[in-house]
Amino acid sequence: MYKIVTKTCLCSKIKSMEILAPHVAKNALAGQFVILKINKNGERIPLTIAGTKPNNGLVKIVFQEIGKTTTLLGSLKEGEFIEDFLGPLGKPTKIQKYGKVVAVAGGLGIAEIIPVISEFKKKKNFITTIIGAKSKEFIILKSELLKNSDSIFFTTNDGSYGIKGSVIDVLKKNIDINEIDVVYTVGPILMMKAVSDLTLKQNIKTIVSLNPIMIDGTGMCGSCRININNKIKFACIDGPEFDANSINWLEVISRLDTFKSQEKVSFDIIKKECKCQKNQKYKKEILE
Repeated sequence: MYKIVTKTCLCSKIKSMEILAPHVAKNALAGQFVILKINKNGERIPLTIAGTKPNNGLVKIVFQEIGKTTTLLGSLKEGEFIEDFLGPLGKPTKIQKYGKVVAVAGGLGIAEIIPVISEFKKKKNFITTIIGAKSKEFIILKSELLKNSDSIFFTTNDGSYGIKGSVIDVLKKNIDINEIDVVYTVGPILMMKAVSDLTLKQNIKTIVSLNPIMIDGTGMCGSCRININNKIKFACIDGPEFDANSINWLEVISRLDTFKSQEKVSFDIIKKECKCQKNQKYKKEILE
């Protein structure tokens, strides 16, 4: 059992937790992930490690409540426990001195990119970070981003913070005026594909962190298979990071909805249960 030591709401439905998992905290490196299971009957889900405190045995995870398991995880409180917390899994980021590194992140990728740019910065790389979000509300962990970036740009779809537009617009401008050695990107699949499409034309080395459908995290189930230069690889053991310009993106996108119908059924059950619990609580308050 793994204790939830801290819990923070970063914005609407996006939460951060620190889990007491000494083995993971001691051994995890930037770019790796964990697979957790809330209880013995729960499903296994992968989450990228967003930070560690090895001396305290703490591992930071950031997640959005969008399905059954993440919603249940978000309902847990500090002091409660998670059944399984397996890791660190996957290959860590290859940290070296490149020179000028541009990191592009969106969605939960904002949290996932922080350990990576932190390690790149330690190697004396110049870090330009480009962050994309729907609106100001979804710009999370701003102070940590600023701390680990030499230059930073924020973009929002509605213009409520930073530049109105997409990360691709800003990346294009950076490519036009700067000599970039490597691009690192993590976030929504369509965003990463757009980054890859752009950098391929400019012949810029690009690394992506993929988080496809994953079940066992050991390469046995085959759910996370991807096509790299016409060869089958598994994100859980061969990745999660890959050369962006070698990925069959259309295949990755097509497989995202594999279990969509099952996920909806499962999530609808949870919503009904939550609604019933709220109604019971309300009736109890009225009776009292």
